[in-house]
Amino acid sequence: MFDKTLVSIEAFIDWSGRTVSWLSLLLVMVTFIVVVLRYVFDIGSIALQETTTYFHAAVFLIGMAYTMQQDAHVRVDIFYARFSRKTKAWIDLSGALFLLLPFMLFISWISWQYIADSWSVLEGSREAGGLPGVFLLKSLILFMSGLLSLQALTQVARNIGIILHNGSDYGPHKTHGEL
Repeated sequence: MFDKTLVSIEAFIDWSGRTVSWLSLLLVMVTFIVVVLRYVFDIGSIALQETTTYFHAAVFLIGMAYTMQQDAHVRVDIFYARFSRKTKAWIDLSGALFLLLPFMLFISWISWQYIADSWSVLEGSREAGGLPGVFLLKSLILFMSGLLSLQALTQVARNIGIILHNGSDYGPHKTHGEL
């Protein structure tokens, strides 16, 4: 049951990361359209320009958990790469418990009122002709902290399993980075 929950969470994070990655292509296309409209036809569109900001924010905020899951995040690998699987598990477990999860809790706590205020007025763009959903954009902050916290918790569980099983895999699950 517990292992199925972990696999389900990681499958959702994998799906969300792969899905949001398509926004990168849309970001390039919209940016191209903005440039062509601006410099070829002398037409400006605040909404299109803001769309690039929305896409960019979504790719980064939603893609963070996927990046961590794939073990593609920035890490100082000078020593880590040489460590045993069990030592890596201890490092990853400590990082998740003492750095990542507390930081995600802090981000959620500090941004809650900011996002709630935005929702209370259904905040839109300050620019004439801009996009109306700034409150949705700001909500991605909480979505990011939730996804990253879920990924951290799955890694905590997986790393505890690695530590308890003396560095070897346990059960039929996939470890992080091996989807």
